[in-house]
Amino acid sequence: MPTPRANRRRAHISTARAGILGVLIDQPEPCTVKALSTLTRQHPNTIREHLDGLVDDRLAVRVRAPAQGRGRPAWLYSAAPEVGSDQGAREYAGLASALAAQIARTSRQPRADSIEAGRMWGRELVRRSPPQTLAGAEGEGEGPVPGAAMVPSAVAARREVVTLLEELGFAPSADARIGVVKLWRCPLLEAAHQHPEVVCGVHLGVVRGVLDELGADPERTERIALQPFSEPGACRLDLLPPRGNTG
Repeated sequence: MPTPRANRRRAHISTARAGILGVLIDQPEPCTVKALSTLTRQHPNTIREHLDGLVDDRLAVRVRAPAQGRGRPAWLYSAAPEVGSDQGAREYAGLASALAAQIARTSRQPRADSIEAGRMWGRELVRRSPPQTLAGAEGEGEGPVPGAAMVPSAVAARREVVTLLEELGFAPSADARIGVVKLWRCPLLEAAHQHPEVVCGVHLGVVRGVLDELGADPERTERIALQPFSEPGACRLDLLPPRGNTG
């Protein structure tokens, strides 16, 4: 939890700087300027200026990334511990990032393997946590079909995806049809920036796995697409993509 002293320091920063701090607080792992710039669609120099101010105000911490090859390592930024960062989440993120890097290095089909891994995870999430939004039989209708097994409607299944994404920390917001979902947080921003094929593949696989377990139309599920950092400050998940799109 933020300390009273940290709250007083936060009260004096600008709205723009508070937005960058909010992104850092949401992240369980330190981030580079480049990753933050990609997410927020702001120029790296603007991001760097805000980060320098946050460090000066002791609201953020700056450390060097591990050396990799030639050149000076990049700076990594994270929210100061007293602002509200979570040590357990950071340790989990470190493990997830290491696994993503390993898949990227060793797999012959890193995207396919990561989607399949996410798919297994998504199925398991549904099995461990019975869906709360099921309504009616499969299809676009709202009410149950007489004599049909109680499985979710297509709308209810998509709603369940959004619920699980909220629980996983993606801060999703959906349109009226729950066809387009914007993900305002990435639980692994830096890893997604470094290894988007793997990390974003896992996240897409989770969505497909949830829908698999809920009995969704397999053809529709395969057309679901995730577009990383395609929106200012968000990734776009298309749960109702046009035909022929396999994302």
